[in-house]
Amino acid sequence: MTAPRRLIEVALPLAALNREAAREKSIRHGHPSTLHLWWSRKPLAACRIVLLASLLPDPADPQAPAAYLAALDALPRPAALPRDWEQRDQAARRRERLLAFLARLAAWESTTDAALLAHARQLVALACEGEPPPVLDPFCGGGSIPLEAQRLGLAAYASDLNPVAVLITRALVTIPALFAGRPPVHPDAQARLGEAALRGAAGLAADVRAYGRWLRDEAARRIGHLYPAVRGEGTDALLTPIAWLWARTARCPNPACGAQMPLVSKWRLSDKPGRKVWVEPLVDRTTTPPTIRFTVKSGSGRPPEGTVNRRGATCIACGTAVPFPHIRAEGKAGRMSARLMAIVAEGVRGRVYLPPDDEHERIAASARPAWAPEAWLPQNPRDFKTPNYGMPTFADLFTARQLVALTTFTDLIAEARERVRADAVAAGLPNDDVPLAAGGTGARAYADAVAVYLALALDRLADYGSAICLWHAGRETICHTYARQALPMVWDFAEANPLGEASGGFLTALDYSANALTTVPATVFGTVSCASATDLAPLEPRPVVSTDPPYYDNISYADLSDFFYVWLRRALADVYPDLFRTVLTPKTDELVATPYRVTGGKEEAERLFREGLGQAFRRMRAAAHPAYPVTIFYAYRQREDADADDERAAPTTSNGGGEVRTGWEAMLTALLEAGFQITASWPMRTELNNRIIARAANVLAASVVLACRPRPEDAPVATLAEFRAALARELPPALATLLAGDHVRAVDLQQAAIGPGMAVFSRYARVIAADGHAVTVREALNLISDAIAAYRYERASAFDGPTRFCLDWYQQYGWAPGQFGDAETLARGYNVVPDRLATEKLLEAKQGKVRLLKADSDWSGLDGLAQQPFGGSVWEACLRLALTLRERGEAETAMLAQALGAEVAGRARELAVWLYTLAEQKQRSEDALLFNSLDASWPEIQRRLQQATEGTQGQLLDT
Repeated sequence: MTAPRRLIEVALPLAALNREAAREKSIRHGHPSTLHLWWSRKPLAACRIVLLASLLPDPADPQAPAAYLAALDALPRPAALPRDWEQRDQAARRRERLLAFLARLAAWESTTDAALLAHARQLVALACEGEPPPVLDPFCGGGSIPLEAQRLGLAAYASDLNPVAVLITRALVTIPALFAGRPPVHPDAQARLGEAALRGAAGLAADVRAYGRWLRDEAARRIGHLYPAVRGEGTDALLTPIAWLWARTARCPNPACGAQMPLVSKWRLSDKPGRKVWVEPLVDRTTTPPTIRFTVKSGSGRPPEGTVNRRGATCIACGTAVPFPHIRAEGKAGRMSARLMAIVAEGVRGRVYLPPDDEHERIAASARPAWAPEAWLPQNPRDFKTPNYGMPTFADLFTARQLVALTTFTDLIAEARERVRADAVAAGLPNDDVPLAAGGTGARAYADAVAVYLALALDRLADYGSAICLWHAGRETICHTYARQALPMVWDFAEANPLGEASGGFLTALDYSANALTTVPATVFGTVSCASATDLAPLEPRPVVSTDPPYYDNISYADLSDFFYVWLRRALADVYPDLFRTVLTPKTDELVATPYRVTGGKEEAERLFREGLGQAFRRMRAAAHPAYPVTIFYAYRQREDADADDERAAPTTSNGGGEVRTGWEAMLTALLEAGFQITASWPMRTELNNRIIARAANVLAASVVLACRPRPEDAPVATLAEFRAALARELPPALATLLAGDHVRAVDLQQAAIGPGMAVFSRYARVIAADGHAVTVREALNLISDAIAAYRYERASAFDGPTRFCLDWYQQYGWAPGQFGDAETLARGYNVVPDRLATEKLLEAKQGKVRLLKADSDWSGLDGLAQQPFGGSVWEACLRLALTLRERGEAETAMLAQALGAEVAGRARELAVWLYTLAEQKQRSEDALLFNSLDASWPEIQRRLQQATEGTQGQLLDT
């Protein structure tokens, strides 16, 4: 008997899911991602819903359990019912109920909604007939997938080659479950928390806070003299510094100057309205060489331009242009230093900016660290720029004072650990000697657990406490080291006060660690091991596999995580000897296509990546439960390549050829060669659409999730003609299903449509072309893309004549003018007259030129409809609706849609999808945003319209 088809192979509430995934980016308080930085961490909403949809059968499948179907009938109806709800069959109604339930479950608030989560677990139990499988994630990274498996009541088995990833996942999944429901052992925390300590990991979180505060206070006693208070200008009041702002300096190459020139990208300290503050450099040319000092100014003036840009530096003393090779040479010769240029302190009414203080500069220079992470930075020329400037080790990324602070906090973790153990024994925990690493739950293991979270807070302190941190003038705060997936060269940097309570202080880092603990499920755990996915061993019972493998050469996880590993190793080598037995993280077996690690360059790197990933996929295929699809998350490349000498280059992305395509094809090729068949492909967005479209370079989904099944061993071989015929037969109905609901947005349609196409291609053992060669994944993707375009062109042919004319003209010219003769020829083919279109204000024709008219403000809303009657074309309806949405919002757009009529409005939304695609292809960013906004807002417009017409039959059709 074949396994039931699962919901993920048929439908997902994609619009709601993507909205919630993007929203998660702005949730900081208590979000598990704040426990520790990890790169390209998948949103919890996406992981939660993908797992659930992988377990639940599609309601239309004849093998779906009867009790499960009955439970679906008891779910609430969707808030916005399609007009033909009563005419839909029972399976379709059940599916819509289930999708509405999953949309609710995707919200961040659902993670603490006990009733909703219990309902989800009940559905899983009914769907799996009382025997839900465990979940396996062999590339666990930041732990999102096993964490959400646990939230759904499933045992989670996870692994990763990277020790930092393993530690993060253990801290989120296994450790809280070991100590759930226990009160804190710290005497003060016991009294403060009371009965709340018995909820989840709240008791553990309270102890992390309590011992962390002791740790910070003890650090202040030992090194507080290195972080003195500062006197405010014009007052005797002593203020606590938030940060010291430094400028790197190098000798000017001009022999007539020779000044120690400041290398500063920006002088601005605050850009907030009404409180503009900047550093003003003052040059004294009476000395030899010239000397430069700094003061702080505010008010209506303008700060000077920075002295460093992408082309090089400029000496402010003599005006000499200084190329980067000179600065690199100075750095490698040890002649690059730093000068204090301002101090930021906490005042009564906000930030106070003070000029540099000689005594503060002297104190900072007096720091003498007893230890430093002297390991070499990786030879990764793409992502690590500091070695070019004489900063080749991890120790070079920190000032001497920062190293003293970090080593002091690290050493104090061991002392805090002993205090926790003593208090745990006093509180009644067994005084055994079983460590946390061996699964202990006594006093020693509990002390180990608290030490883990203190060490993770220490890593956050390091992230905000390096000499790569910038000062953000807009937010008036410190940016962390890894503002992007690289370590750039930073010229002017902010040194945080680790003893303070602002951003960059240990107490702030501690709060993030403790808050994250309070929202994790802390129940039903499996194991988290440090192992390569290529060595994946079978599990019993067999699991449902869901994972997020590496993205070709996009992220160098091992190289990046070494920054944290060096501190974790010093703090936790005795707690987890299995994780910290090497000086740096393992590199040899990491699945990443990095040419600088191999002798054969890019081709060898790609081959090794594909072969390694293929081996991992084969292991997954053998391990996976046969009743459930394997789900694979894969992110399109969104690398933020910086100029070799720029601090933080603007993000640059690509949706075209080159390495994006190479990585995507390499992953798909490895997946198919491992014997998988793709059964669905769903785009997952993790960014707000206006931000993505504003970039105008990448409007594809941030990532995609593939649902896969093992391809039968006796899968047939097909000819290219047979593959084309199957595409022509099966792709149109699949695309019609995607277009029929509100779950797929315009921006995601192309990617979602690849799933049905690849499902056809991957069902064959091979597809053979006429010349005898096996069709490659790249060739298959091109054929699928052609088939999608043909289908959409056929759909567009059903539009009215004026709309088809405007659509074709827009595709060729946009809003630019074209020849009248060309317009007349095109119009004749659609039986329309250009003069008539001009009368209806769809275009302008004069002086032998024709151009389409953008939506006029007079067309906006219902009053626009009264002033300029509707001409009847879908093109005009689309422009009116899009303009009204932009200028007046969803409520009035819904009223306009009602006035235009259900059929016209529905077709206008379909046209918006088409126009978005054209605008994206032509890189017309403003148009893409306009049309995509209409499509993205359509569910809310429809909901508002239904509210306005409740009790009538005038609801909009889904299109």
